[in-house]
Amino acid sequence: MNHRESGKKVDSFTCYQNLEDAIAFMQKNGVDEFEKAQKIKENLINGMLREFNDGRSKSYYCIAATVMETGELEEALTLARQNSDGLNIKEKTRVLHSVLDEIARQKNYYLKLRK
Repeated sequence: MNHRESGKKVDSFTCYQNLEDAIAFMQKNGVDEFEKAQKIKENLINGMLREFNDGRSKSYYCIAATVMETGELEEALTLARQNSDGLNIKEKTRVLHSVLDEIARQKNYYLKLRK
C-alpha cells in the first residue's frame, strides 16, 4: 500500500492526516507557496518549543502544526502567552496544551499519531 493510501488510516512518525490537502494546495498554488506556508508553521513550532516545552511536547506540537491551520496555531500561541504570564514551564505547557486541545475538539482534529 502506498503512503497516500496508508496515510488515510495510520501514521508512522510523520502525521499524514493532511497529506491530500497538502498535495492539493501544492497543485493549486505551487511548491514555493507551500514552502512559505510551512516556514510560517515552523516559526510557530519554534515559538511553542522555546516558550512552552516541558521536554515532552515536541511531537504533540509538530502534529498540531501539521493538522491545524496557521491562523489557529497563531491564535493558540497568543492565548497561551496571555494566560501563562508568571507560570513555570510545566504550567505554561499545560496552558498551551489546553488551548490546542480545545481548538482540536471544536474542529474535530485528532492530535495524536494514529497507529
